Amino acid sequence: MNSDVLRWLQAQLGPETDSDDLAARYERLRSAKAVAVEVIRERLAALLAEPLKVTVNGVATIDNSANVSALERRAAQMLDETAPDETPVTRHDLLTTVPLSARPRR
Repeated sequence: MNSDVLRWLQAQLGPETDSDDLAARYERLRSAKAVAVEVIRERLAALLAEPLKVTVNGVATIDNSANVSALERRAAQMLDETAPDETPVTRHDLLTTVPLSARPRR
């Protein structure tokens, strides 16, 4: 994994994300986008494993449902982005040629 991929992953997942863990995942998955989505899904699973909302009457309320929604949105956005180890698809790449032939006349 090169430094551009590492910087992109840390920008997506936060600078505190362990770079050795990211490198090991990248070695296994071979795609920066796959690494980022896997980490986001693990974070989402950890949130869902615990109660999303805890209230101690008159003292405090902790609500993680907004965090779940944010992680789900981020995972969806990630699929539309181009990671540094991917080749961007341009409109020129989408063009194709079609041979034309004359219609028979009546």
